[in-house]
Amino acid sequence: MFSSSSLFRCFLQLFLFFFSFSSHVQAAKLPFHPRDVLPLLPREVSWPILNSLHGAVDLLPSFVGSVSSPNRIVNWKGACFEGNTAWMEFHNKTGSEFGGGTLHIRVSYPHSWTCMDLYIFATPYRVTWDYYFLSREHTLEISEWEDKAEYEYVKNKGISIFLMQAGMIGTFQALWDVFPLFTNTGWGENSNIGFLEKHMGASFEERPQPWVTNISVDDVHSGDFLAISKIRGRWGGFETLEKWVSGAYAGHTAVCLKDSEGKLWVGESGHENEKGEDIIAIVPWDEWWDFELNKDDSNPHIAYLPLHPDVRAKFNETAAWEYALSMAGKPYGYHNMIFSWIDTIDGNYPPPLDAHVVASVMTVWSKIQPEYAANMWNEALNKRLGTQGLNLSDILVEIEKRGSSFDELLTIPEQDNWIYSDGKSTSCIAFILEMYKEAGLFDPIADSIQVTEFTIKDAYSLRFFENNSSRLPKWCNDADNVKLPYCQIKGKYRMELPGYNSMDPYAHMNEHCPSLPPKYYRLRNC
Repeated sequence: MFSSSSLFRCFLQLFLFFFSFSSHVQAAKLPFHPRDVLPLLPREVSWPILNSLHGAVDLLPSFVGSVSSPNRIVNWKGACFEGNTAWMEFHNKTGSEFGGGTLHIRVSYPHSWTCMDLYIFATPYRVTWDYYFLSREHTLEISEWEDKAEYEYVKNKGISIFLMQAGMIGTFQALWDVFPLFTNTGWGENSNIGFLEKHMGASFEERPQPWVTNISVDDVHSGDFLAISKIRGRWGGFETLEKWVSGAYAGHTAVCLKDSEGKLWVGESGHENEKGEDIIAIVPWDEWWDFELNKDDSNPHIAYLPLHPDVRAKFNETAAWEYALSMAGKPYGYHNMIFSWIDTIDGNYPPPLDAHVVASVMTVWSKIQPEYAANMWNEALNKRLGTQGLNLSDILVEIEKRGSSFDELLTIPEQDNWIYSDGKSTSCIAFILEMYKEAGLFDPIADSIQVTEFTIKDAYSLRFFENNSSRLPKWCNDADNVKLPYCQIKGKYRMELPGYNSMDPYAHMNEHCPSLPPKYYRLRNC
């Protein structure tokens, strides 16, 4: 009788044999490819190999081209089929005002008899999908265009084609990898850690206990910065993806404020109120700290970044309080959240993400939750066009009329003085940096700084913080054998902040910076 370990070795040897055989025999097509049958093997065999082949990022579709007419043919290589060709045919089979069309897709040369390719097709007005298993010409029928605007858009810009690069099985495997990122379990936490280690090169070194610092609030001052990294649950998954695209090693932030009586408060954009809404709030330190210690189930890791004495001397506490109180109760800054990350046409998208994928995701959400979409990006895109009230479809058509492109529109810098339907829009980091701006920390170049263009990484890279470890509070990292240049006050794993406290502010800072993983190199003075 075989043991489980010997069975594993047998299956692994069989897999490696077929993999080697298929990679050396190019002329003959195998009846199956090892990748295609992996899910049929025992879990202990298939899953380690599938995990090495596919990951969560394989959920991102890859843009292969846009098809607008029979003369505009697109060719590409798929995950299954080596040769693929697509072209568009306009017709009016229904006798409608603007007619419809047929998208022709010819697929050929599969790497096995059992593989298949999965595609998404999108215009600003519709999103659909299909999969192809047989080598032949396939068609996607659109009986009627929604209106003249869609007809004109497809005629000029075409239907966008996206390949799910991992194929059908790989996509399902990637879905399985993404799901735990958002689960409030140990599995979810390990998945977030694994994702950040793989795609950002992050390291999670365990700190000696205790993992919570006994803080003396007397050592905390107005303007001191709190960098927060959540690694499990809904916010853990969201922050993991945010970190990956922006290069930040923290996903949330808050700021300390002391009142005239010496009481310590925390200002935070993204504080959840009793209704479950994310708002800007100023809460007592004891209340905030108790929540992070005992009620926040995202396993937050928190670092305290005190301002440099020279910067603190410059900090106008009165102006900071006035700004914070004027923003209290306003909603979190969803309007401009994605625009701090996108600065360039092609230097901010981790492959295979690009502006086409962003547009398609926006299109999907606009159909599913139009109010959510309007809050997330429609107003911000209208601001960039100088228009009002256009929905996403109208915005894409307007861009085409102006001879521009959606990827160019996304790179237009956010302006701090833009007023949205619910007031000024500030994310967690924009709220803090706008306070710094009001408090004089960006003087004398404050008018040429748009803090809504800053990511969390951009913020903790500012040369605003303490650079002399002897001036850090005595309780700072007192139990850790590694002395960080800041104070980690909570968390099992040691927090990294690459680039910390390294850059002086300059005019138009962070308005045109690339940010590609895993190194996230930036241009000088971008």
